Amino acid sequence: MKKTFYLFNPGILERKDNTLKFTPCTEDEGEAPVLSQPRYLPVEDISEFYVFGSLRANSALFNFLGQKDIAVHFFDYYENYTGSFMPRDSLLSGRMLLAQTAHYQNLKKRMCIAQKFIEGAAYNMIKNLQYYNRRGKDMEELIALMKKLSSQIPQTSSTEELMGVEGQIRQYYYTAFNLILNDFEMGARTKRPPLNEVNALISFGNMVCYTLCLRAIHQTQLNPTISYLHTPGERRYSLALDIAEIFKPIIVDRVIFKVLNRKEIQEKHFDWKLNKCLLNSTGKKIFVKALEDRLQETIQHRSLKRSVSYKHLVKLECYKLAKHLLGMEEYKPFKMYW
Repeated sequence: MKKTFYLFNPGILERKDNTLKFTPCTEDEGEAPVLSQPRYLPVEDISEFYVFGSLRANSALFNFLGQKDIAVHFFDYYENYTGSFMPRDSLLSGRMLLAQTAHYQNLKKRMCIAQKFIEGAAYNMIKNLQYYNRRGKDMEELIALMKKLSSQIPQTSSTEELMGVEGQIRQYYYTAFNLILNDFEMGARTKRPPLNEVNALISFGNMVCYTLCLRAIHQTQLNPTISYLHTPGERRYSLALDIAEIFKPIIVDRVIFKVLNRKEIQEKHFDWKLNKCLLNSTGKKIFVKALEDRLQETIQHRSLKRSVSYKHLVKLECYKLAKHLLGMEEYKPFKMYW
C-alpha cells in the first residue's frame, strides 16, 4: 500500500533516476545552506507529500511526480494549508461537470445533498459521544440535545439555515470534549489562530482531513470546486470541505482523544507564539503518525463485505456522491456502525 510522506524540515527534493532524493538542510539567513544526510524514497511507495518546511525543487521533479500520480500539499509556517500540486486530471468528464452544476443550481437538489452531509456529520459526532458515554462519561444530556437538533435537518430550507443547525450541534459536541479529555480543556473553538492545545490539534487535523478529501476527489470524476454545503468560491476546493464534515469526527477527533488521553502528546509538544498555539515539530510528527495509523485501520464494510481502510472510505464516499449526481443511486452519507 502506498504511503503519505510528511516533510517537516526544510530541504531539497529531487529526482534520482526512478527514486526521489530528499536532503534536509538548514537555512540561516545570509549563510549557505548546510546539507544533512539525504534520504532516498522509492517512488512506487508514495501516494503524496505533505510539506511543512520550505522545499527546494525544480520543474523536472514536478514533471516526474505528475507522471507517477503523486500529489504535493503545501502548508505555511503557521500550519495553514496554502495549496497543492496535483497530477494532470485523467478522469475529466463533461457529463459529470454538467451533473454537478445542475444539482448546485437546483435549490431542492442542492439542499438534499447538503442535508446529507450534515446528517452524516451529526450522526458520527453523536456516535463519538455514545462511545465515551458507555465508558463512564456522562454524555446523556448532550446526546439528547444533539439528536433533537439533528431532527431539524430535513426541515431546513437554505444552506444558511442548515449551517446554523450544524453550528449548534457542533457547539454541544465541543462542550463534550471537556468531559472526554483528561488533562486538557477545549474552551471556545478558535481557528485563526488556535488559542490552546486542543484547538491547535483540531485545526491541524482538519487541514489534513481536507487535503485527504481533496486527493480522493481528484481520483474520481468529481470537480472539487462545485460544492453543495459550503458556497463555491475562488481559491478553494469547497467540495473537499463538504465531504470532510463526515470524516472529521471519525478520523481527526478520535485521534485527538487518543493521543491526549494516552499522553502521547503533552504540553511540551506545543509552542505559543504571537498569541497562537501550534504543534512543534515533535508534536506534529507524533500527531501525523497517529492520523496515518488511523487511516490505515480497516473495518468490515457492510455493503462490500470486505475489509476497507478509513482512507479508502473517503474515496468510496466520492464514488457514492458521483453515482447520486448521475442518477444511478441515492446518496447516503457514511455513518459509523460500531
